[in-house]
Amino acid sequence: MPLYLKGLLIGFSIAAPVGPIGILCIRRTLAEGRLSGLVTGLGAATADAIYGSIAGFGITLISAFLLQQQQWIRLIGGAFLCYLGIKTFFARPAESTSSLRPGNLLGNYVSTFFLTLTNPLTILSFAAIFAGLGLGMAAGDLTAAGFLVAGVLTGSALWWLLLSGGASLARRQVSPVLMRWVNRASGLTILGFGVGALISLFLK
Repeated sequence: MPLYLKGLLIGFSIAAPVGPIGILCIRRTLAEGRLSGLVTGLGAATADAIYGSIAGFGITLISAFLLQQQQWIRLIGGAFLCYLGIKTFFARPAESTSSLRPGNLLGNYVSTFFLTLTNPLTILSFAAIFAGLGLGMAAGDLTAAGFLVAGVLTGSALWWLLLSGGASLARRQVSPVLMRWVNRASGLTILGFGVGALISLFLK
């Protein structure tokens, strides 16, 4: 249980900084409802758990490959962020969530799962934290690593539950006109993250 709780805190702290995924979660909660925002966050939580597994179980072959290919991965991720930013900017405010289909939820989940996976440096974050705390496979213990990864998934999911829940409280106060500006602001912010990711490729 202490290992699980440590993993929970690690997952929560890594997920909490507001970036493009956080912006997407808030925007989708306001536009489509709490479930849409939560599913958006769970996509990121799943990717966090995968990267946590790679770091926690000491799968150095996979982590080394991803880090070697990070330029291509970041190029794809940056381009996808630009696409999402433009799409969000021109999105029309939904009048209700009654037309929200399972396919929409799946798309929300897959998009953030993909975006989080295109940031291979997340592995370094988990590896550094695990090594610094002397956790996981440092002791050659598969069970310990398993509890840590489960905690990471829970902690990350908890953050997205709180964020989508908080955004949903303000949803009734958001008019269609205000939602249009939310879309534009969110789209420009996400586009900015994408452009920044692409520019960073040429600065190294």
